[in-house]
Amino acid sequence: MGTGKKVFHMGAIASLIWLIGWLIAWEAFVAPLQPGSWLLALKALPLLLPLRGVIKRDLYTLQWSSMLILIYFAEGVVRAWADQSATSRHMAIGEIALVVVYYFCALLYLRPYKKEAQRLAKELLDKVKVPHG
Repeated sequence: MGTGKKVFHMGAIASLIWLIGWLIAWEAFVAPLQPGSWLLALKALPLLLPLRGVIKRDLYTLQWSSMLILIYFAEGVVRAWADQSATSRHMAIGEIALVVVYYFCALLYLRPYKKEAQRLAKELLDKVKVPHG
C-alpha cells in the first residue's frame, strides 16, 4: 500500500473512532441536552457498523460509510447553528470537523480504486465494440 493510501486509511480509522468517542462524550458528559440524559449518545451506535470494514479496508464499506457520515455532518451543522449552549455549539463544530476529515480520507483512499475500475471498464468496452460498416 502506498504512503498516501496508508495515510488516508489511517485518517479514516482515526477520525471514525474519534467521532464515536466525541459523540458519546458530548451527549453523555460534556453538554447533554438535558442534565443526566445520556440517551442521545446512542446516536453514535450506527457508526460502529462500518468500523470493522473500514479497519479491514473494505472498499464497499468505505463507500457507503462516506454517505452515512453525511447525516452526522447535517446534525452538526444544525446543532452548531441552533443549540443554546456555547459548549454544545463547540462540540457540534468538532463533530463537523471530524466528519469532514473522515469523508475526505475515505474518498481520497478510494480514488485510485475508482480510477482503476474506470480504466478497466473503458478497456473492456473498447474490446467489445463492434465496428460499424
